[in-house]
Amino acid sequence: MQRLCRSAAVGLVFSLAFLCFQVGADASDETVPSVHAISMHGEPALPPDFVSLPYANPDAPQGGTLTLGVQGTFDSLNSFIVQGGWTSARGMKERQFGSNIFESLLMRSYAEPFTLYAHLAESVRMPDSREWMEFTLNPNAKFSDGSPVTVEDVAFSFDIIRDKGRPPYRNWYANIVAKEFPAERTIRLVFENGDNRELPLLIALAPILSKANTDAENFDKSTLKAPIGTGPYVFSEIDPGKRVVYKKNPDYWAKDLPVKAGFDNFDEIRIEYFRDETTLQEAFKKGLIDVLQFRDPVRWKTGFDFPAAKDGRVIQEEITLGTPANMQGIAFNTRRAVFSDVRVRRALAMLFDFEWVNRNIYYGLYKRTGGYWDNSILSSLGRPADERERALLADYPDAVIPEVMEGTWRPAEADGSGRDRKVLRAALGEFKKAGFDLKDGKLVDTGGGEALAFEILTKNEDEEKLALAYTRTLTLLGIDVTVRTVDPSQFEDRRIKRDFDMVFNTWYASLSPGGEQYGRWSQAAAEAEGSFNIVGAREPVIDALIDAMVGARSKEDFVAAVRAFDRVLISGAYAVPLYHVPDIWMAHWDTVVPPQEHSLYGDEVDTWWSAEADRN
Repeated sequence: MQRLCRSAAVGLVFSLAFLCFQVGADASDETVPSVHAISMHGEPALPPDFVSLPYANPDAPQGGTLTLGVQGTFDSLNSFIVQGGWTSARGMKERQFGSNIFESLLMRSYAEPFTLYAHLAESVRMPDSREWMEFTLNPNAKFSDGSPVTVEDVAFSFDIIRDKGRPPYRNWYANIVAKEFPAERTIRLVFENGDNRELPLLIALAPILSKANTDAENFDKSTLKAPIGTGPYVFSEIDPGKRVVYKKNPDYWAKDLPVKAGFDNFDEIRIEYFRDETTLQEAFKKGLIDVLQFRDPVRWKTGFDFPAAKDGRVIQEEITLGTPANMQGIAFNTRRAVFSDVRVRRALAMLFDFEWVNRNIYYGLYKRTGGYWDNSILSSLGRPADERERALLADYPDAVIPEVMEGTWRPAEADGSGRDRKVLRAALGEFKKAGFDLKDGKLVDTGGGEALAFEILTKNEDEEKLALAYTRTLTLLGIDVTVRTVDPSQFEDRRIKRDFDMVFNTWYASLSPGGEQYGRWSQAAAEAEGSFNIVGAREPVIDALIDAMVGARSKEDFVAAVRAFDRVLISGAYAVPLYHVPDIWMAHWDTVVPPQEHSLYGDEVDTWWSAEADRN
């Protein structure tokens, strides 16, 4: 760490010396300190001399093999482009399975809402205005082929993804209006303005690519050629659609940095792919998979009656989450005429009988989801809008329905019978407002006489089971619903092409929502190929609130912007809200060991280690 600090100091001296000779340089630049970490709001929790991140064990033993399993397939090794972006191999750069191949200038600590610590860059400078940021590279940073990481590689990475990447990456990096190189290992990025307060942090998390080893001309085309990265592992096996194997790089440049202490403990990481969830579950029971997250309460409650679970070789762990509940829902494709009327969407959402489903299918283990940041300070549920929120919404008086504005709204609550007449009557009332009525047992458009009909697209038996349960209630009002199950690759293809009426989707929540919301909800993303705006939302109020969210300078303004945003999304009824659990359900064999303390997100397997290595 002393070496790290000395290098940072030298880099700062060269940087400041260079800037002093810049014509028109702002003298105030010299007062911006070089630091080891930056936060979205407030100060980083860890001092410059920290030993490790709180959820990693710096004394974790090294060695062994970790085998993970996922349901799905893959046909690409480039997750940063449209083609193959949804079907790329897992584990290259992600929170849950680790940044095994690609890394970024700064590294996120998942023990804090949004704080980044020095990594490829040994230090960072950023003024309070956030109009620019400056990175000084760690002199030891290198790619897996041994070549050093240079500022040219950094600049190339931003340029190639800006020009050929998929949203939201290309949108973020397009905000860099100038690149400057004050010293040999230093790069300064200048932004158009500092309005997007989150942008510098998103920039700091960009994947850094090797300019010499990247095919720039064909970067936007899917490939199975193993990329060169700076991460702790390299590819040792690539079997498209079946498995990918990562082998630890013994010369990994960052293995002694405090930010990586307790990470990357296995010699080999194998990720096996399975076409359906049942096959994946059976593979886990046979010991072919070491760790598996469970999302189905039925399997979590009843699926551990096999010998290894009974004798203690398989362990169930419920890890408490410190983050908002993810919003799981059945998304409406509002691009389709059938869902263009918000009143129709609200009525359909009312007809999901959570009480019946939870009791009869899921052993009562779920809690109902209402909004997009449930179980957190960011949620609008049960809270009347404050003055800050009302000011943000003042120019959009119809964007939030009164009960949502007053904090009294909750999802429709049925009696659990599966045919609650009270809810059915209320939903029919909403349909009538939208111009629909019952005729000969069918819900029809009174204007055109067409019956209300649509398809729910599913990709596995769990989704199919839930869709059929939902359909059971819809048919009571004469709604014609088809449930169609396709294989994962076809599912992804149809989702990317927006070729669906309704589809299951998860909107992942965090304590620091920001720029990623443009890709999920903005008008620009509604028709952008490969974007995450699944529902096709096109509302100016949404764009305005995301602007307010990413531009917030205080925690109070930030919370108000997110709550107002939550109210708008709830009022827009873009999905049938489903349910959540407050915990992560993880099961693992006794061959692997988790750390005692977990992150706010609960399940970073790159901090686990081998039990056999522990015994040795």
